[in-house]
Amino acid sequence: MSETIDWIAGDTFGLAMPAHIEALREGGARFLTGAFRAAGSLGEANTVTRITGLEECRGGGTGAKLYLTVEYEHPSPDLPTELFAKFSRAFGNEIRDRQKIQMEGEVWFALLSRMPEFPIAVPKCMYADYHHDSGTGLLITDTIAFGKDGIERNYVKCLDRELPDPLGHYLALVRALARLAGAYHSGVFPKEVMRQLESHQGQLGVSARDPYGPEQIARRVERWQEFCTAYPRLVPEAVRDPAFLARFAEEAPRFCGHEDAIASFLEAPSPWLALGHWNANTDNAWFWTGEDGEIECGLFDWGNATVMNVAVALAGCFYGAEPDFIVENLDTLVTAFTGEFERASGIPLAPEDLKHRLALQMATSGLMWMIDAPKVIEMRVPDLAGVPDPFDARVFDDELVRTQLHMSAIWLTLWRELDFGAQLDLFLERQSA
Repeated sequence: MSETIDWIAGDTFGLAMPAHIEALREGGARFLTGAFRAAGSLGEANTVTRITGLEECRGGGTGAKLYLTVEYEHPSPDLPTELFAKFSRAFGNEIRDRQKIQMEGEVWFALLSRMPEFPIAVPKCMYADYHHDSGTGLLITDTIAFGKDGIERNYVKCLDRELPDPLGHYLALVRALARLAGAYHSGVFPKEVMRQLESHQGQLGVSARDPYGPEQIARRVERWQEFCTAYPRLVPEAVRDPAFLARFAEEAPRFCGHEDAIASFLEAPSPWLALGHWNANTDNAWFWTGEDGEIECGLFDWGNATVMNVAVALAGCFYGAEPDFIVENLDTLVTAFTGEFERASGIPLAPEDLKHRLALQMATSGLMWMIDAPKVIEMRVPDLAGVPDPFDARVFDDELVRTQLHMSAIWLTLWRELDFGAQLDLFLERQSA
């Protein structure tokens, strides 16, 4: 169990920052004044006079989170009074505390986002710092006024059936991802910050393990087949089709032994590698309608921010969508991404090449994690046979179960739609050429 830290100096600003809620409460307005001044968010002639509200925000998988309401000596429209604070550490919970490493990239990204020409909307960073050796960090931003001033309400993860105009919202998401990726290649970002973010490339996970072997994959595919037979109401019809499941059983083990080569292909320096958000679901965004009538969005929750293959960012985005929607609109979304990327960077990307990378990325990552969804779901819902549909409380009210069921359906839907087996053949053919 990690020893509790109260205060520690951050690597960027050298200011002692609180590592948990009580330390921040103790530091109060004096700490916030010093932190905001150090970060350049508050002028030297101004102060935070007091904290008028402090409420813990429940949820999330990392450290504690807070909503803060503050007052300034000299209020200004560019000084938000409603703030969000996020700690990296979860002292007393060893499993959650392991995820502290996710904040290092998030801090660098938050500091980067303060540049005036930043290409997408993100929460305004008031202060961000991280102590690498201990994994202790603190991020303070403004809050998003969901449901007010033209901003839509906050949507629930993997529940797009309640989303009005799904295509408009997903076009906003992919355009934002493409603008950010394109800006990375246009050279507008400071090289020093980019070096910090690039240093985390290929390190999105906090519990990495070796890939499964062919026999392990075969057993897990059998469990998927049994799951689809036992609980047909929980799996899309196209996914539980016996012909597809037989094809899945034949193709899935063929990826074994090629994981490293695929990873090297996806992570090699190229226009396909760029700054991205690996979890751009609708619940990590806020939406509004622009003057031209198009839906626009901003993105938050930048944990693990790093440089990645753009297919990783698109996969993370698509995992929240409805299966039928993705089948119907995949080409439209991919083309929207490549077009916006070229406008931002001047570099053309072929949509078919992007789909190839998307298939390889989703196949290999899914065979690490989504392949185990039946086991996870059955362990958490012992009476699964009595569940009539995915919106039954026994599934819906357990976020892990609901998201595992939903994301694995997207994974298998795209396995079928993009023909992951044929994409592997294409990859191997090109590798041997």
